[in-house]
Amino acid sequence: MRSIHCLSHPVALEKIGRLRDKSTDVPEFRQIVRELAIALAIEATRDLTSIDYTVQTPVAPAKVTRIAEPVILVPILRAGLGMVDGMLQWLPEARVGHLGMYRDPQTLSPVEYYANTPPELNRGIVIVLDPMLATGGSAAAALAVLKARGATRIKLAAIIAAPEGIARLGELHPDVELYTIAVDEGLNSHGYIVPGLGDAGDRIFGTL
Repeated sequence: MRSIHCLSHPVALEKIGRLRDKSTDVPEFRQIVRELAIALAIEATRDLTSIDYTVQTPVAPAKVTRIAEPVILVPILRAGLGMVDGMLQWLPEARVGHLGMYRDPQTLSPVEYYANTPPELNRGIVIVLDPMLATGGSAAAALAVLKARGATRIKLAAIIAAPEGIARLGELHPDVELYTIAVDEGLNSHGYIVPGLGDAGDRIFGTL
């Protein structure tokens, strides 16, 4: 991959610990995912293009800035939906597309079942949302779909990543930047991240 940005902030790492704990209930799990999504949104948008303009404060004129390019959020269904609210708190004007991908439990290969994205993906930054980057199969497939639809500047925000997924995206999508909070040991025989936090979608939506 072009670059990997790993947030080692102590508050974020403390929240990761609460996500990993199997005793964390659904409401708390959801809230922590939202909070970590905000942290990832801040980091992933540091290089947004802006323009200068002037406003009048109660005291004097002030030179300020305005974001000059659109941001499009694309959660990978369904777990990625848990990150949308947090991202929108930082990026309230962002547009939101959706990509439906699931991992075949036998082959571990991604299967696309839904795709709905805003037009003109090439006009701004596209941030793909998926709490877990495991094998990288679903993420790689999602990135390919977005590129085929015209996206040229894509970033991936994942709360936890596995080395296998990072390597796969580095091979297939070296131009994409990854923003994550923790890189774990690896994958087990079922394709789950170790130590990970289990199935993020099930824990977000309470379908355990």
